[in-house]
Amino acid sequence: MPGKVSPDELLAHVFDRTGADADETILQGPANGEDAAAIDWPGGDLVVSSDPISLAASQVGSLGVYVACNDIAASGADPRWLTVVILLPDESVPIETITTDLDAAASKVGASIVGGHSEYVDQLTRPLVSLTAMGAAAEFIPTGGASPGDRVIVTKAAGIEGTAVLAADFGAELDIEDTETVCDRAASFLDEISVVPDARVVREFATAMHDPTEGGVAAGLVELARASGVRLDVDADAIPVREETAELCAAAGVDPLRIFGSGALLATVPSESVTDCLAELAAAGIEAESIGTVREPAADAGPALEFGDETITEPVQDDLYPLWEAADASDEA
Repeated sequence: MPGKVSPDELLAHVFDRTGADADETILQGPANGEDAAAIDWPGGDLVVSSDPISLAASQVGSLGVYVACNDIAASGADPRWLTVVILLPDESVPIETITTDLDAAASKVGASIVGGHSEYVDQLTRPLVSLTAMGAAAEFIPTGGASPGDRVIVTKAAGIEGTAVLAADFGAELDIEDTETVCDRAASFLDEISVVPDARVVREFATAMHDPTEGGVAAGLVELARASGVRLDVDADAIPVREETAELCAAAGVDPLRIFGSGALLATVPSESVTDCLAELAAAGIEAESIGTVREPAADAGPALEFGDETITEPVQDDLYPLWEAADASDEA
């Protein structure tokens, strides 16, 4: 199955193969659920994260910037520097389109592109862009910082990125009314992928923050629970789902809480601060909801996400992957 490498494989083959022994400057190294590293730095905590993305040329630049910088923002830092590796299948894919989008998106989040590499790779069928984002935080905020008694909040809504992907890849095939209008509105969700503004507000209150990506909000909550060693009691019905997301997901037979979730920010906030945090987000024009509570794990169980009657302890697979696999199988038949 496509998707992330499992936590068990990472533990067995990645986390203990990190070169020279860590020294006192490394505040956060590779760990389950942590999307960024943190290094003690004279100007604050230096936060670093890398992400690849492979899409059409008209989307790969801007989405690449937002996805990489989201991990920096969700660690409490302002993204400041980017390096970019651009791999193209051939000269029919215009590098000008990608670099124009990279420039615009980097300017929007306030980051400078300081280096990178580009080349043509004829084994590829579409562009592949890999970005490393760096930023400085006054205080690094990990995914694993949630404490029992904290409240869980989410900004914007579930499935923002996944909704845009559904519209682009499957919208024409889905049985929905006014397909063109719904898909046009869903496509505009790509403009909301960045959580840099969200995190600049939330970091003043948060004990933990996390950027849900593959597997959606459900996967992000599980990752936060596992990284923090806690149980999250979450009201699934309290998680915002936009009309376009609900309509496209219902037609495709997928769960809006289990499709690509970039655009939302998950965080845990001390219970006494949650009202102020939500008010500050509202003042900034950012929708947000309090959706649950952090608890101690049960004595006979480990970290978990409690979704009403459903208990989730293992990584969540994204619901869009089977759709792509079915489409590929149909094309080969």
